[in-house]
Amino acid sequence: MSSATSSTGRHRKAKPMSLAVRRAFIVAAVPVTGALLSAPSALAADKSTKTTTTAQSAAADGLDPAERRIAENLNTRAQNPSLGDTFSGIVLDSASDKVIWGHDADTALMPASNAKLATATAALTVLGPEHRFTTRVVYGDGTLTLIGGGDRMLTTADLTELAKTAAAGVKLGGLGSVKVRVDDSLFPEPTLATGWNDSYYDDQVSPVRSLVVDGKLSADTSIDAGKVFAQQLADQGVTVDGEVTRGTASATDVPVGQHLSPKLSETIKKMLKTSDNDIAETVLRMTALGAGRPATYEGGTAVVRDVLSHRYGVSMTNFEIHDGSGLSRADRIPARTVADILDLVTDPRYRGLLRSIDEGLPVAGEAGSTLGPEWGRFDTPDSQCAVNQVKAKTGTLTGAIALSGLTKAEDGRWKVFSFIENQSSADPAATKDTLDGLAATVNGCWA
Repeated sequence: MSSATSSTGRHRKAKPMSLAVRRAFIVAAVPVTGALLSAPSALAADKSTKTTTTAQSAAADGLDPAERRIAENLNTRAQNPSLGDTFSGIVLDSASDKVIWGHDADTALMPASNAKLATATAALTVLGPEHRFTTRVVYGDGTLTLIGGGDRMLTTADLTELAKTAAAGVKLGGLGSVKVRVDDSLFPEPTLATGWNDSYYDDQVSPVRSLVVDGKLSADTSIDAGKVFAQQLADQGVTVDGEVTRGTASATDVPVGQHLSPKLSETIKKMLKTSDNDIAETVLRMTALGAGRPATYEGGTAVVRDVLSHRYGVSMTNFEIHDGSGLSRADRIPARTVADILDLVTDPRYRGLLRSIDEGLPVAGEAGSTLGPEWGRFDTPDSQCAVNQVKAKTGTLTGAIALSGLTKAEDGRWKVFSFIENQSSADPAATKDTLDGLAATVNGCWA
């Protein structure tokens, strides 16, 4: 996990949808499995606005005894000084959409990598979970051109197969040597997003290009990929003339080979499990292109807002994003909105479309994910009993820590939660432990 990674109305069953909203929600329902950490099986169809802004209101009328225990215990644990004074949190019952607990839930804070949940939702909605990205090789005027197609899962092994195909064509054509260039013109020249620091390019994210191999973090992922391709050609006995260059393939170039990425659903799962910033920014641009917009931060975030608001009815009040990864220090999202986005995952109408978000959420104690023991998560007396019982997206920036996800509570019902803290003066490790304890409290753990 990168060290820098990183309200809306509730749909209620009782109220009928407008015709416009009904048309927007024509999505086939998919049966839900009953695995321990699978999503809830039902969700209300229509959402009306309900505001809960203080922890004290959590134990208000309408909560059953199990829910009241959650609220009262959260009231206690939310007093932990490691949360500081700027904290937004909410807990919902997924089936009824009842607000079980809330504290400044509509206050917009830096979400850090919780913003990736919005990016994933938009990408799956616009492109579809079965979508694949294509990397191509073409030939013309003595040059083999490797064309980037936005595949962040491309590997050296994939380029080796493309090189084998290209080498066979070169030899068949009786060519003595070829030049190699890369074409990454699918995306415009990389720039920093609003709210990004120059230092991000050192170890948090690469300049966003449409060609990369092995997920390498570098200043020029396209040229690096071209060099790998050129080496694979050489290994196949093809002489590569000169250095790898950048250029745009001609429309008359002859197709030589292509490689299809894994399904988008697999890319999304990896993005969420490891909080991969590069995947998020690439997926944001491919989503923009899929919606007919420019492959820019602005184009991608406009699509995210449009999908969330018009397709799913998520309020954009106090919602501000400038990138796909949540690295931007100018991003602002309330905990209520993050919870509403996650709530979509529990809706059987969208289960087939958004399943990979559910499956990609790190599980408490899961090695290799951002909630794994290697990150010191869910390893305190307040949270250890929730290992394997909570799945959630982490988020960490300097001055911002977030944890939002799903867990099945003691009453056997699924709860959606979002906790976001900004500007605490406490040790970030202590704040993370506190958020883990809050999530465990929702699950029913209470030492």
